[in-house]
Amino acid sequence: MPDADGISALVRSWIDGWIVSRGGSEPIEEPWGWTIDVGQAKHVSRHVLPVPTEPDVRKLVAGTSAPGTWLKLFAEDETVLPWIGPGWNLGQPGFLMTCPLAADNPEPPAGYTLTSWTRGGVTRVLVRTTAGHFAARGQIATTGAVTAVADQIETAADHQRKGLGSLVMRTLQNVAYESGARTGLLVGTPEGQALYSALGWTTRSPMASLWYEPSA
Repeated sequence: MPDADGISALVRSWIDGWIVSRGGSEPIEEPWGWTIDVGQAKHVSRHVLPVPTEPDVRKLVAGTSAPGTWLKLFAEDETVLPWIGPGWNLGQPGFLMTCPLAADNPEPPAGYTLTSWTRGGVTRVLVRTTAGHFAARGQIATTGAVTAVADQIETAADHQRKGLGSLVMRTLQNVAYESGARTGLLVGTPEGQALYSALGWTTRSPMASLWYEPSA
């Protein structure tokens, strides 16, 4: 696992791609990490701590009164939960992962089509059935000279276990490689972690995700 400086660098690269992918604000640098405005009713802003400490987290928690504030803490859930007070809700665990990129040219399986397009620095991939029904999607944003951040990978329930998630990821990785990126970066769910690991991605850090909603 990378040291604290290595994790901080990876998290900053992930943030740079995430804000392009999602249209978030430029990150505000803080002593403990970064704050990003997201601008959604249930996700107003987020504080990202690559190496969370108990004093920093407790101070942020004590100073939060706005619902829709999120914490992204790169640590195990069990480590940070004792630092969190009432009104905070634990989301699904995440995993910061990286992958060396290489040229690839995957083809959709029989019965499916794949289209892709790039706008605003983000490439999106859409997989549909030949009848036009949604099956899978994903997107990737290239940041800096050598890093690309994959995001919002999704496969419809009726189309899982057919290799479509792999198709989306391999296509996105190829797009990023052709654009000059050589390292892929993402934060995956527990389900995604298994897929990405099979495609050559390595887990670098766990991530605890919490949001403030006193009535939840």
